[in-house]
Amino acid sequence: MSNLEVFSVNLTAEYMNIYTECQLFMLIKGTYLEGLIERSVYNCRKRLLFGLLEQVRRKLSGAINEFEDYFVVDSMPLEICKNTKVSRSTICKEDEFSFFDKGYCASQSLYYFGYKLHGICSVNGIFQSINITPASVHDIHFMKDIQMQLSDCVIIGDKGNLSADIQLETPKRANQKSFKVQPRIFKKARKRIEPLFSQLWNQFLIRRNYDKTFKGFKPRILSKITAMTMIQFLNKFVFFRPLNNLKLYLS
Repeated sequence: MSNLEVFSVNLTAEYMNIYTECQLFMLIKGTYLEGLIERSVYNCRKRLLFGLLEQVRRKLSGAINEFEDYFVVDSMPLEICKNTKVSRSTICKEDEFSFFDKGYCASQSLYYFGYKLHGICSVNGIFQSINITPASVHDIHFMKDIQMQLSDCVIIGDKGNLSADIQLETPKRANQKSFKVQPRIFKKARKRIEPLFSQLWNQFLIRRNYDKTFKGFKPRILSKITAMTMIQFLNKFVFFRPLNNLKLYLS
């Protein structure tokens, strides 16, 4: 099986909500794909192609966001295990750098153990840049890492990004000396990333994790986001459908 075929099977499986390799290989049993690759080999190949998959995602998003000047930044929680199981959990602990930790999700008013998905998307809802960090890492650190990539545009954030040392359009707190009402167009654009995260949660099932290692966890997260971007690309350039109608049939 070629790299292109591995990509195609992987992204199609994510779009169809096939979230385990066991389920995938049950579905392709009896087809010509069954004899091309073994399940364990497919799983290993998918992990090794992580870098190429990220290049594919960047090419797709770059084609859609080519003329975009305004982007929205936010983050979402990726829970790994429940609080009661964290002391005996061995998930994603094969290397010290990949350990998850405790974080707080303000939108849901809860503490959780896991990671945080940082995302920057265009006002049309296309992810431009993403990163996975331990849950305790503040959004400001992500902004400092990507400020060179998005230096010639306006980034719209929430109040959690007020201390970031880059050009940000954020709502000011009422007790700040420089307080002024944020323009309504920025408030509306800032909310665009929230339904995007909801689609990842509900349609692409990003909260479901069956991987025991971080090397398996991060390709799965990237595959879901790349599958979403692929559908958006097809909607725009092939089917001429609304960009974010992700539940439509491909044919």
